[in-house]
Amino acid sequence: MRLPFIVVPCLAFALFPFAVTRAQDPLDTVRTVIEGQIRAFLDDDAGAAYAFASPALREKFPTKDAFFDMVKRGYAPVYRPGNFAFGRAKVEGDSVVQEVLISGQDGKDWTALYQLVRQPDGSYRINGVHMVPAVPGPGI
Repeated sequence: MRLPFIVVPCLAFALFPFAVTRAQDPLDTVRTVIEGQIRAFLDDDAGAAYAFASPALREKFPTKDAFFDMVKRGYAPVYRPGNFAFGRAKVEGDSVVQEVLISGQDGKDWTALYQLVRQPDGSYRINGVHMVPAVPGPGI
């Protein structure tokens, strides 16, 4: 009966370094934050969408309604994406830039460059989005 007791702790120690490495990788967290905000936009949930905004962004738009109106007017592909997928990402210190490839409901393709910043509690919040029209590639 001692053998299972010895094997299980060894297995736990073998898996522990993997868990530590994954916890330090912010990309899964960042992508979850972005996806959560997009889903909040699709649900017309201004409060939930605003909760993903950084303190600096909240200073510019001090209410959830002001924030939501700004997104509706200036970021229609983010507010109502047809489809979206994550592209490349760049991590620099406490900041992450994540590409999000978006097909707008109007049929136009966009690249949204999300900048997220790590907060003192370790969470990430969206600090801004820069929209770039996608250049059509060669036909297939």
